[in-house]
Amino acid sequence: MTGLIGSLGLSQTLEVFTIGFYNLENLFDPEDDPKTFDEDYTPKGRKQWTEGILKQKIDNLAEAIYQIGLRESHRPPLILGVAEVENFRVLKMLVEHELLYPYGYEILHYDSPDARGIDLALLYQKDYFLLAESKTYTLPLFDGKTNLKRTTRDQLVVSGWMEEEELQLLINHWPSRRGGQKRSESHRISAAKLQQKIIDSLQGLNPQAKIIVMGDFNDNPDNQSLRLLTEKKENSYTKNFQPLFNPMQDLYKKGVGSLAYRDRWFLFDQILFTPAFMQADGVFFVEARVFNPDFLKNKKGKYKGYPFRSEILGGKLHGYSDHFPVYALMGRTK
Repeated sequence: MTGLIGSLGLSQTLEVFTIGFYNLENLFDPEDDPKTFDEDYTPKGRKQWTEGILKQKIDNLAEAIYQIGLRESHRPPLILGVAEVENFRVLKMLVEHELLYPYGYEILHYDSPDARGIDLALLYQKDYFLLAESKTYTLPLFDGKTNLKRTTRDQLVVSGWMEEEELQLLINHWPSRRGGQKRSESHRISAAKLQQKIIDSLQGLNPQAKIIVMGDFNDNPDNQSLRLLTEKKENSYTKNFQPLFNPMQDLYKKGVGSLAYRDRWFLFDQILFTPAFMQADGVFFVEARVFNPDFLKNKKGKYKGYPFRSEILGGKLHGYSDHFPVYALMGRTK
């Protein structure tokens, strides 16, 4: 990493670290929650999900998280947004795993109104990031045909400090493409507009705010929803909004993806930044990557090269997630 940082032409003493996002693909416990549709992930459910299977899932995910950015910064991400987690209990198991426990991860988790009970959360190394405050924003959705209310994940907003610098983190898991990309597109556009309003509010307080937006957006960088975050357009609900920089755009143009379906790669998992991160002062952005080493890929068969998603064979869990993690290499002047 000396070469990459050195290419910036900086003479200050630098610290290199990573931040990331990972859709953990159905990190459920085996208990039946009567308030959600989680029956598949119970011992008698379709997945025959047991405490032993959960433990195997935790082992696999901890292995993956531990290695995100390890080669570049010699430690796992200081900050990691995660999606598709059922509750605090499974997150606690994850951060207390022997591979991650030495890094002192703290958990920020809220229950979300999602019908399946899957939530967003933030994991952060407490020695490096000081949590100040957090809040969730609910996205109201209605079915286009029946006009019935739908539930989806809240949007999580976190403020904290990395030494003397304030960072704002926005964690997302936007509505899925169930029913088709076109039919469901309006829901993700609604999610993008809510995200715009949140960013607008933060930039109204500080035009130079350092805001990191991350998540599984269920859209690619060039879809309309993401373009709402990266293009400046006049509208009635934002006054201070400055477009974000999306470094994943170049990766997507090169054919890099974080998940695959029907022989096509998609880059739904992304990390975006406000312009303040483009200056080599304090905490700054260096490069974005998809973490896709061989052990996270299917080794053979029809889906060779795809993310090695979780599957249960012979009573044992194999695989990690149907998404690759994404991460950003960051620099910090000391």
